[in-house]
Amino acid sequence: MQARLNFFADPTALKAIKHLTAAGRVLAESTLPLATQELVRLRASQINGCAFCTDMHTKEAVAAGETQLRLNMVATWREATVFTDAERAALALAEQGTRVADAAPGVSDDAWANAAKYYDDEQLAALVTGIALINAFNRLNVMVQQPGGDYRVGQFA
Repeated sequence: MQARLNFFADPTALKAIKHLTAAGRVLAESTLPLATQELVRLRASQINGCAFCTDMHTKEAVAAGETQLRLNMVATWREATVFTDAERAALALAEQGTRVADAAPGVSDDAWANAAKYYDDEQLAALVTGIALINAFNRLNVMVQQPGGDYRVGQFA
């Protein structure tokens, strides 16, 4: 399978991707735990059916020390015993923030209040921004049918 558009060959797409990537680098400097960031990116990518991002964030999470068991359980996090309450709150926020395109009511007050129990304002800002960014990347990749499976850890560093 080959993508419909090469983001790196088109000057407009390349410029836009660079800006999105730069925004993502800010999150790496936040105090939001990297494990939480990767779990959220993975879950949103699963919901959106983005093979490329699912591949990328699974591999990046493993490289950062995440266990295969936890990664395998992300899609069923509600029933899994391997996530902390804070991670569950972040995953709930990610799901609700991702599903707004499904005519869902958006992020509930309960989901927000639960996340706010575990994360301070800076971490919430990083979480919300990260959810928005991964959704943008997912949509770009799904539209151009960017294939997954060949990502190498650190490929875009």
